[in-house]
Amino acid sequence: MFVIQNVLMAVVSVLSTLLNLYFWIVIVAAVITWVRPDPYNPIVRALRMMTEPAFYYVRKWMPFTYRAGLDFSPVVVLLAIQLVDQIVVRSLAQYAASI
Repeated sequence: MFVIQNVLMAVVSVLSTLLNLYFWIVIVAAVITWVRPDPYNPIVRALRMMTEPAFYYVRKWMPFTYRAGLDFSPVVVLLAIQLVDQIVVRSLAQYAASI
């Protein structure tokens, strides 16, 4: 029983860390767009490769997030990350603790 509990707690820890890392990647990608970066910079390209699929999905399903030249899709992605962290990860952690 302890093995299952430890495995679940390890999954919770890794998932929480990955969500936190992606949260900061989204913030950095959003801030970088304010300064008009070089599109051929490898760091900028990596950030866009990591975030643009999520932003595109949000823009596709919620077209009202892009108005008057302002893109609010990073805000929606950040809220979704927090929602997953608060609901899924914490529920999994509570389940692991109850085993």
